Amino acid sequence: MSSVEVVQAQLIAASEHDRIHLYQRYFKTGPGEYAEGDLFRGVRVPETRKIAAAHRSLPMTEILELLHSEWHEDRLCALIMMVHRYRRADAIGRKRICDIYLQNRDRVNHWDLVDTSAMHILGNELIGQDTAILFELAASESVWDRRIAVISTLALIRRNEFEMTLRLCENLLMDRHDLMHKACGWMLREIGNRDLHALRAFLSTHASRMPRTMLRYAIEKLDPEERRHWMIRTL
Repeated sequence: MSSVEVVQAQLIAASEHDRIHLYQRYFKTGPGEYAEGDLFRGVRVPETRKIAAAHRSLPMTEILELLHSEWHEDRLCALIMMVHRYRRADAIGRKRICDIYLQNRDRVNHWDLVDTSAMHILGNELIGQDTAILFELAASESVWDRRIAVISTLALIRRNEFEMTLRLCENLLMDRHDLMHKACGWMLREIGNRDLHALRAFLSTHASRMPRTMLRYAIEKLDPEERRHWMIRTL
């Protein structure tokens, strides 16, 4: 058996058949839904992480083979491996992994896959670098590209660098996808956790135009009275 086949065999062994239907419903795989046709083995995320950690030295060619699998857990496992590899690499290696990530981002095609990888790979790679790629991704027709752009900025937020996130969230105010409303609201909340003034300044300018889901996510950690104040602004 190849290394990829070993990983897949372990994922199959860890699968729980009664979870497959649950995942299909939770991850919106039905006709017309955003992950239509995605296939699940029924593996719990902690088990997938254990398997990924055990095979973190898999050659990149084989990681990419997993990433191009039709099975969701295979792709998640591959991305966790890429994050492990990125963290251990030198500057040249990190740049190469980030390039590979971007070149294969069509396989980063669900919110959990984005959230597992974008900040840790692309976000960290952009620290101190030109961030123009984020605006390109944010203008993409692909909701996954747009989510990668926003979630990647969490690496910057954790360094108290908020400008990029705020600019992207402003650009995406009219995005029609609920997953983007949640992503932007989440990042705004993260800013508020570090700098309430920055969050309130954004809300003062944009709350009346923000989708309600985005606003609810952004103000989730504020006290009830202030949350009511901002929600009234959208009525």
